Amino acid sequence: MQTEKQHCADKTARAPASGQDDNASAEEHAQSMIGLSQGMLKEVVEALDRIRRINRTIHILSMNARVEAARAGEAGRGFAVVAEQLSGLAASTEQTAQGIEDTSKTITTELNVVAERLSKDAIDNRLCDLALNAIDLVDRNLYERSCDVRWWATDSAVVAAAKQPDDANLRYVAQRLGQILDSYTVYFDLVLADLDGRIIANGRPRQWPHTAGASASGSTWFRSALETRSGTQFGFESAHASPLVGGQNVLVYSCVVREGGAVNGRPLGVLGIVFKWDALGPETLRRIPLTRREAAITRAVIVDNDGRVLADPDPQRVGQDLGFDGMAALFSQARGAATARLDGAVWRIGHARSPGFETYATGWHCLLMRQTRNGMSPMR
Repeated sequence: MQTEKQHCADKTARAPASGQDDNASAEEHAQSMIGLSQGMLKEVVEALDRIRRINRTIHILSMNARVEAARAGEAGRGFAVVAEQLSGLAASTEQTAQGIEDTSKTITTELNVVAERLSKDAIDNRLCDLALNAIDLVDRNLYERSCDVRWWATDSAVVAAAKQPDDANLRYVAQRLGQILDSYTVYFDLVLADLDGRIIANGRPRQWPHTAGASASGSTWFRSALETRSGTQFGFESAHASPLVGGQNVLVYSCVVREGGAVNGRPLGVLGIVFKWDALGPETLRRIPLTRREAAITRAVIVDNDGRVLADPDPQRVGQDLGFDGMAALFSQARGAATARLDGAVWRIGHARSPGFETYATGWHCLLMRQTRNGMSPMR
């Protein structure tokens, strides 16, 4: 049977790891078009220069012919006619060459404008698509966490220990929670608190010996669970460093344990499940399929609605405020792109809002931010 760890790993492993080279993107094709058009214009201008040099020679020959014709008098009249025709040909050739050069420059400029627009659109679409794929994977994974806590809150061992927390029931529920953790290795720990917020049991007492007896009464996950009205609802605390597991980054889902395991039963306590956030959030961002060129100039983050960084491949950035001008307008869209200045640099930001899965949505945002040069395409 596939373990929960393998199941979750499969979800984040659907795409190749960051840094793997892909086939040329639409963006790269657009940049190639710009290079080809500029190369074509260079060849045309060089060819016209060669024609003009030849034309100057013809013009000099024409002038010489006129001089000699004048010296020859009546006998040189035929040379004068030829000289006149050569002079006309030289002027016509120069005019045609100038027309070709002007037309080539106009067409090349128009091609470059179109290619730049295609390149920009390709960048925006790719960043937004990759951001949407990443946040969708997170939503789908965390939906299961919300299901887990509601299911396990009805476990008979959990209900019995919350109702009658004697030594026998507490030993058994700790054993039961430990068995769950053996299969669902995406969790640090499972904790059971009474209605006052005192943790009475956990599934990893040897690894986290100070958890039992600790108070969770001030924790968001505990208080939000108590505010729910039935066992179909759950509490939640967003990404934070938890003292329950030595300050590691976690998400905590919670649910009221109710008498008889019934969804409308009398509240007995609160079950909290301590999820290993760094194993999902930052890892999902690392696995976004960027080429090496893209990875060198692209930063991926997950933020909440206020712009607080919840996940970043660099753990030092977690918790930072990523607010920027235009963020609220960008976040109001399901997906979109904007240009913003951050840390003294200009970034093109592709955004996707959490689409939700089944009945669950984090409400978070994934941003792929690509550093630009003077607001122009960064791939040039």
